[in-house]
Amino acid sequence: MAELQKILHVDDDDDIRIIAKMALEVVGNLNVEQCSSGMDALEIAPQYKPDLFLLDVMMPVMGGEETWQKLRNIPGMENVPAIFMTAKAQDAATGALIELGAIAVITKPFDPMELCSQIRSAWDRHQNSG
Repeated sequence: MAELQKILHVDDDDDIRIIAKMALEVVGNLNVEQCSSGMDALEIAPQYKPDLFLLDVMMPVMGGEETWQKLRNIPGMENVPAIFMTAKAQDAATGALIELGAIAVITKPFDPMELCSQIRSAWDRHQNSG
């Protein structure tokens, strides 16, 4: 089973990026690269080679779902799983993201002390299902 080490986090909100980075690096001991837009993620992902994408659903210009679709077209990124974060976690929207292949949907606001365990739990379920 592959170990989760590197996360590419994409969110247009500066405060969310700061809190998530601290939670994942300090609490979770993970390596986190961050982008404020989907376009930035498309540039960074091939060099960074993340194990997981952590994507905000609603962002200007290119939302998380579109960002993930484009990331999956990059050679080597086709099978990188995604977890989405959203303030609008209605069952229908969450279900649609899971149907697209997301391994989890995390509701904002999130608990910084729980974020890493939520992500690791989804990662472990995904690794064990493959």
